[in-house]
Amino acid sequence: MAIYTEELADFIWRNGQIIPWAEATIHVNAVGHASVAGIFEGIKAYWNEEQEELYVFRLEEHLERFLNSIRMVRYGCAYSPEELHRAVVELLKANRYRRGVYIRPYIFQKGLVRELLQAEPGKATELIIDSWPFASYRDMSQALHVCVSSWTRISDNVMPPRLKCFSNYHNGRLAAMDAVVAGYDWPIMLDDRGKVTEGPGACLLLVRGGTVIAPPVTSAILESVTRDTILTLLEETLEIPFEQREVDRTELYVAEEVFFVGTGWEIMPVASVDRLPVGDGKPGPVTLGIAEAYRKVVSGQDERHPEWRTPVWSAER
Repeated sequence: MAIYTEELADFIWRNGQIIPWAEATIHVNAVGHASVAGIFEGIKAYWNEEQEELYVFRLEEHLERFLNSIRMVRYGCAYSPEELHRAVVELLKANRYRRGVYIRPYIFQKGLVRELLQAEPGKATELIIDSWPFASYRDMSQALHVCVSSWTRISDNVMPPRLKCFSNYHNGRLAAMDAVVAGYDWPIMLDDRGKVTEGPGACLLLVRGGTVIAPPVTSAILESVTRDTILTLLEETLEIPFEQREVDRTELYVAEEVFFVGTGWEIMPVASVDRLPVGDGKPGPVTLGIAEAYRKVVSGQDERHPEWRTPVWSAER
C-alpha cells in the first residue's frame, strides 16, 4: 500500500490563487452535503534525484478525467485544462517539493449547503488543488491476502464508477472494512452479474497462461490512468501479451499472478484470494517486471514517453 504522511504543505491552490494552507477553510455547514457530489482526482509527481527534477505523471490525462467527471455531475468549472495544468506546476513550485508528491484537485458546491440532492445544475463551485509528500510502497515481497467481497460493486446505472466522485468511494470502503474485520488485507469486488471488477481504489489484473488479463472499462471500474499505462508498457516494453475481457470469480483461484494497479498503490501483488494461494504465494515475474518498468517510466529513468511526464522545475508552460 502507499504510505501517507501527516506532513502539511505550506500552500494550497484555491479558486485561482495560491494561499497559505492554514487559511483554506470553509464553514462546517458547507462540508457534509457538499461532498455528496464532490469530484476529485488523484495525481502523483516523482522526484528524479539524478536529474534533480520533479515529474508529474500523466497530468494531462488526469485533468481530462477530472473535467469529464465535473461534466457528468453538471458542475460549472471556470478553468481550462491549460489553466489547471499551470496551477498544479505553480503549486508544486510554491511548496518547493523535491520529493514524491500526491496531488489532489477537487471541486464542490460553494457556500452554505443544506439541500442534500443539489439538483440544480451550474451552481457556483469551489475548486481546490491540495498536495502532500507521498512515499511509494516499495516492498514487493509483502503481497496482499485478499477476499472476494460480499458487497457488490456499483454499476454505471447506479453510481457510475467512471465518475471519480467522493461518494462513490463508500461502496469500496464498506467492502474494505468487511475484509479487514475478516482477517484479510483487502477485497476484490464483483459486479451485479458476478464478474470481477476491481478493488477499492485500485484496478485489478491477473495472469493466465502467460497472458495478462484486464477487466474492460465497461466492467464497473474506474477508467484508470495507471491501468492504461501498464497495458501500454506490457506491449511496448515487456512484450507480454494481454487481453481485455470479462473475468469470472473462479479465474482468480487458478491465476498464476494477480495484482492491483493504481496511482497511489502503483503495483501491488496479491498472495492469496479467499485463502487460496496465487501461484506460489509470492509476487510473480510478470508482476515484478511490470513494477520495475513502471518505476522507471514515472521517474524518467526510462526516457520513453516524455509526453507522460510534466517537469516542474524546468517547466516553461
